[in-house]
Amino acid sequence: MGDRELLAERFEQNRSHLRAVAYRLLGSVNDADDAVQETWLRLSRSDAGEIANLGAWLTTVVARVCLDMLRSSRLRREELVEDPVPEELTGADGDPEHDAVLADSISSALLVVLEALTPAERVAFVLHDMFDLEFDEIAPIVGRSSEAARQLASRARRRVRGASMDADRDRARHREIVDAFLAASRGGDFAALVAILDPNVVLCADAAAVQAAAARQAQGAPKLAPETRGANEVAEVFAGRAKGAQPALLDGAFGAVWVYGGQPRGAFRFAIAGGRIARIDILTEPAALEQLHIEVLDRAQD
Repeated sequence: MGDRELLAERFEQNRSHLRAVAYRLLGSVNDADDAVQETWLRLSRSDAGEIANLGAWLTTVVARVCLDMLRSSRLRREELVEDPVPEELTGADGDPEHDAVLADSISSALLVVLEALTPAERVAFVLHDMFDLEFDEIAPIVGRSSEAARQLASRARRRVRGASMDADRDRARHREIVDAFLAASRGGDFAALVAILDPNVVLCADAAAVQAAAARQAQGAPKLAPETRGANEVAEVFAGRAKGAQPALLDGAFGAVWVYGGQPRGAFRFAIAGGRIARIDILTEPAALEQLHIEVLDRAQD
């Protein structure tokens, strides 16, 4: 095996770690891959024989590449909002509990606070709090003293904690809205339903749901169209219905499901904005349900 092949093999041994670092700094899988590729190019142009600790050298270089990308504003805002985390980026040490903590950190730090942090704050926070680098190692990457790097991470940490508290409050409020919707629907409280729905709410139902509703119309079920708009119109569909629906998390967001024979047979997926339900998707197609990660929750007391 030649020197270049050996170097490539050693780089591949560090690739997953480098992608994890880059993803946490950039919040985008595509940009993380670009940063890792640039790191390889810099390594291939370097005198590898002079590198005492390849892992540390690569971590430093990928962090500097990410910092340059952040400072040059190459990231697009929309890429930082919904970029799913690949399984190999969920953690660096393989510990499930640690991975869960990091997943929360990614969600709050990168997807909520990312644009509020300066590039240097972001790098100091991620490298220290997520990858346990010492501030002496972080200082040359951000071009500050060790104490200044410590202060950067401290400021970022305070912002992350504040954003996490806001996110927790939003989740609690969303659960309240879903519970109130289900209670009003089961109780046939038309006025309460209208109050929970955005005036321009959109209800979308898949083909299987529309067909099932049509088959039940003889028993008094409301007509269900593929798309229904307006609070009054959507409330008419749900008033006195949803009796078997249970609150649930659908891909981590609050919604509802109805279960028969131990299997989910349908789901309500809600989009909530401004404290009201702005969109409802009724999903009953087996293929669509199989793609959802569903966690049934305890039913709230009406």
